[in-house]
Amino acid sequence: MKLHKGCRDIFKNLALLRRLSRMMSQQGISRGSYTGRERPKFAVLKQLRSLDGFHFYFYYICMNIKTFKRGLRLPMRKTATEGKPVETIPAPKQVVIPINQQFGAPNRVLVAVGDRVKRGQKIADVENPGSLGAPVHASVTGIVRKTEPHLQSNNADGLCVYIEADAERALTDTEFMPPLDAFACSKDEAVARVRDAGIVGMGGAGFPTHVKLSPPPGKAIDTIIANGAECEPYLTIDEALMIEKPKQLVQGVAIVMRVTGVQNAIIGMEDNKASLIPALEQEIRSAGLEGKISIGLCRTQYPQGGEKLLISALTGREVPSGGLPMDAGCIVNNVGTFIAIAEAFELGKPLVDRDLTVSGLACKTPKNIRAPIGAMLTGLPQCFMDIDYEKLHKILFGGPMMGVSVPTLEIPIQKNTSGVILMTREETASYAEGACIRCGRCMRACACRLSPVLMNIALNAGDLDEAARAGLMDCIECGGCTYNCPARIKLVQRFRVGKLLLRARRQAAPASR
Repeated sequence: MKLHKGCRDIFKNLALLRRLSRMMSQQGISRGSYTGRERPKFAVLKQLRSLDGFHFYFYYICMNIKTFKRGLRLPMRKTATEGKPVETIPAPKQVVIPINQQFGAPNRVLVAVGDRVKRGQKIADVENPGSLGAPVHASVTGIVRKTEPHLQSNNADGLCVYIEADAERALTDTEFMPPLDAFACSKDEAVARVRDAGIVGMGGAGFPTHVKLSPPPGKAIDTIIANGAECEPYLTIDEALMIEKPKQLVQGVAIVMRVTGVQNAIIGMEDNKASLIPALEQEIRSAGLEGKISIGLCRTQYPQGGEKLLISALTGREVPSGGLPMDAGCIVNNVGTFIAIAEAFELGKPLVDRDLTVSGLACKTPKNIRAPIGAMLTGLPQCFMDIDYEKLHKILFGGPMMGVSVPTLEIPIQKNTSGVILMTREETASYAEGACIRCGRCMRACACRLSPVLMNIALNAGDLDEAARAGLMDCIECGGCTYNCPARIKLVQRFRVGKLLLRARRQAAPASR
């Protein structure tokens, strides 16, 4: 295709031309429609203007795509739930709520068997209010029937509160907090509201959000990042939330900016969600935050949603080894976390519901759902969630790359459950491990630019110190190395075990002195 020089200056590399060609074909525009006697420069612009949201696509897709080095281009498999709205599940008959759903100190139960609790009532919290942790609230109104251990999504038993839901008022009889104006209250009151709402990171880590909003002295924060990349295959819940609640997302970002005193924020997403840009920018304009909140579009590439990689792509900064996003001047939260923050102030609503994707070929009705925390998929009626148990071969809590395989569906949904993937045998593969051939494909796939092959050699030799020197503790366990390994070596599983052994040794070292 011969372009006018002015067009060549804009579309200056083949990758962008290919992306443009795909966009045009999706809109039913053929290559022949902009060739011939018509001047190519004006013909191309004419065809571009026929695309939906041209001004947004043109700038973001052709001029401002960001990314990081290395990584993988995975089959996304999102079409089953992509674009579907979030559906609220029917009120469950019982919920099983784990009392520890956060990073930090363990909680203690605040209710007794036989107590009647309301939706939004605090049922567990840390003993010392100053400890790192977050409270847990009842997600339904009903009677506490028992407190005992139950299998959770980390494949370990943990203490849970069993609540038998009130058949008529399970979701309507609430005990929420009074609304609070985030822009009129003090910073301490705002941070306390986030903590009292039990909000933790909803991207998977479960780190208490109120701690992120109070960085220690000496940590200068200048950028807030809303993580909407959602790079895991199958999962579409973040996209669904940005479609359904763009106003709450922008409001949540504005609240965090006000609490932290930061004047710059970025909503980061991959370019497969570029169609969401007009609605988000409209909300930014309506809130009067133009110039303060921007949208950063990144290449669709795994693991773009990792906070360290998203920081690198959007700001060009690198989180130091062993460091946190605050060491690069950033606070990163999932878009769902920002929406939960907005609802905690506007509605006084604690984190009692979880939005997630249920997908996979063993699910006949894949969809994005909103469920009370503690609900189980096995308790849903078939007309709402139809699961083919005969074909069900593997259950994943989370995405297929970083999620956890569990033995049963009798596991409660938690604050950090982003998805449940129900896979058939055809969707999964099991291979015998071969010998490492030192091909380096794991290194080329590692987005953190580590040396998985050297870490694996050190762990096989039992040398934890050498594995640490090779970058073991900086591994984000994205699974890219395992996916790319031709010998099918379970690298991530080895790294997880190696980290546990190294942490245990470091904790035991002071006690032995």
